[in-house]
Amino acid sequence: MVDTSKEEAPAATQEVGDIEGEPKKLKYPRAIPFIISNEFCERFNYYGMRTVLVLYLTRKLDFDDDTATVLYHTFTTLVYFMCVIGAIIADSWLGKFRTILYLSIVYTIGSGCITLGAIPTWDLDARAMTIAGLLLIAFGSGGIKPCVAAFGGEQFKLPEQAKYLALFFSMFYFAVNSGSFVSTMVTPILREDVKCFDDDDCFPLAFGVPGVLMVISIIIFIIGKPLYKISAPAGNMFVKVSKCIWTAIRTRSREKSINPREHWLDYSEKRWGRQLVDETRILLNVLKLYIPLPVFWALFDQQGSRWTFQATRMDGDLGFWTIKPDQMQVINPLLILVFIPLYEVAFYPLLSLIGIRRPLQKLTLGGIFAGLAFVISTIVEIQLESTYAVMPKAGEAQLRIFNGMPCDYRIQSNIPEHADFTLKSMSMFEEKYLNVKGSATYTYTLSSTGPGPNCAVAEEQRTFVVDEEKQLSYFIRKQDSGISLLRYEDDTEKSSKGYPVFRVLGNTATNRTVVFRDIDSSDAFDRHKNGSYVYDRVESYPSDYEIYVDGELTLTYTMRLGGVYAFIVSDIDGMSTTPIIVTEPNSVNMLWLIPQYVVMTLGEVMYSITGLEFSFTQAPESMKSVLQGCWQLTVAVGNLIVVIVAEAKIFDEQKWEFVLFAVLMFVDMGLFSILAWRYKQIPLKNYDEEDDPNATLPIDQKEESGLDNPVFKKSDE
Repeated sequence: MVDTSKEEAPAATQEVGDIEGEPKKLKYPRAIPFIISNEFCERFNYYGMRTVLVLYLTRKLDFDDDTATVLYHTFTTLVYFMCVIGAIIADSWLGKFRTILYLSIVYTIGSGCITLGAIPTWDLDARAMTIAGLLLIAFGSGGIKPCVAAFGGEQFKLPEQAKYLALFFSMFYFAVNSGSFVSTMVTPILREDVKCFDDDDCFPLAFGVPGVLMVISIIIFIIGKPLYKISAPAGNMFVKVSKCIWTAIRTRSREKSINPREHWLDYSEKRWGRQLVDETRILLNVLKLYIPLPVFWALFDQQGSRWTFQATRMDGDLGFWTIKPDQMQVINPLLILVFIPLYEVAFYPLLSLIGIRRPLQKLTLGGIFAGLAFVISTIVEIQLESTYAVMPKAGEAQLRIFNGMPCDYRIQSNIPEHADFTLKSMSMFEEKYLNVKGSATYTYTLSSTGPGPNCAVAEEQRTFVVDEEKQLSYFIRKQDSGISLLRYEDDTEKSSKGYPVFRVLGNTATNRTVVFRDIDSSDAFDRHKNGSYVYDRVESYPSDYEIYVDGELTLTYTMRLGGVYAFIVSDIDGMSTTPIIVTEPNSVNMLWLIPQYVVMTLGEVMYSITGLEFSFTQAPESMKSVLQGCWQLTVAVGNLIVVIVAEAKIFDEQKWEFVLFAVLMFVDMGLFSILAWRYKQIPLKNYDEEDDPNATLPIDQKEESGLDNPVFKKSDE
């Protein structure tokens, strides 16, 4: 996310002398409220859309978790790669105002594509619309990201309004975080609590409201145009640096043997001048420290993907309120607003007591915090594993028997460890670990232990057949004068979307109309796909349901997140519906995710803010914008790392992927520590004044003298 300088808050007005020598009050630029409002709306759109994105990809577009993770982080990668392109476009051709305006329109079209694709009644190719929308948003959002804060800074007259400029960055930072906070709270509510287009949720509204905010941001930005100071493009330093490096490489390859130089960049001095060569050398010296930085962002941005999927496997019920899985992301912007002042007044003074004072030390500690956050997420994932369904592996099979009769049955068989057992009425028997190669057949006899004519059964030998790596179920139901066992392939795995899953087992003389009515929404619907006695698995919304059979209310039941249920419908001895929990619903509360979010945010504040502050104090004035672009590229590369790991599908279990990232982060910080230890500052030479006493001060002396307190921007993440 965007940050600001740490100067004191300015006075109400700033006095400067006018041409007659009398004091004159210089007013705060009237254009700033338009820029701040524009940023709030744009960030609301970006974070609101991104908050619900992975759930939309899995729940509506039917991508699996790995593919959704790849798409999410590929999108984020493109956003941050586009920051460099946007800066080049603004500085070289269009200028900041037109770049913001034109790319905001592209941005809005992208939001519209996703929203329209999410409307089921329009019969559009939702996947194609979503991919197209994400590409347009990446181009638009990434393109304007480096321009808006800089455009706002251009509205001030320096140095007279330097303190006002500091206040602007504070306001800008607040707009980013408040837009993120509000949208992260609101869009999950619009997604889940609103029903539209005969669906249990309303993704079109969750995408549409942020899209409307983006339209409003453009309108606000245009209204403020008469008040803006609009500068013409002045050329892009990123392009100049690239050309300087390319010239040095080409010239060195031709002249290395005949014209040796002290440094390889010196070969471009004739073409680009001594100053650009020296400043590019300083820039590259700082960028060596950037090599390990992408790994942090690989961990940080998984808050919106892997950690959100982790939340879908947990229980958000607090009794008085139910947390949505994607709402957990709101913790980050909320804690950011709390931690920044706490760091200044408490955390940094405490760290200085144990010798952590230098910027590179703080940055290393921030990375370690990120690694610790993934250690915590690994521990949570291990606890979650006990709530997951057990799936048959190679050499294994599973057997379940559902008793749909109002009778208890004694089963004698050659099933290992189940030679003789009683299956109660309206209950389930299961064996999850049968050793099977290919297929296996077990024999059994069935005898009734209950009274009544409906319980009579011929005691004859029958068979159960199971197949390797499959879940086979048998349903005991009445047929003619006796009973039959219907065999079907089962699936007890939890929904990847986090929703409860159920099927209906019908022990009725004829097919019955089974209707589930969501009590919260009062919408009645028949979810079943066929009229057989073993109905298809159906994903449902977590809620309280009234279950009607042929119009008769037979059961009121609560289906919870992650549960897998079987409902036995019987018309023997009267119409009835009996629930059976096949796989337990989510039981670990989402609040257990808070520690990993807290530790990650602690790391973000220390890592992101300190890293940029150090970079800006080390770089020449002309290279600060290039460093900002390179910082954004580290975010892009970090997300690319996640794409590679997710696409490789190295691990079958999520906990091992979390372990991989934690270990990678610790090793990465070890590498960074070595680079930091070897780092030697190249003095900043003043080309206007030969003897500038402050130009070559080491960074620690600059901190003591207050010279390292510039007005700067922090990362927008």
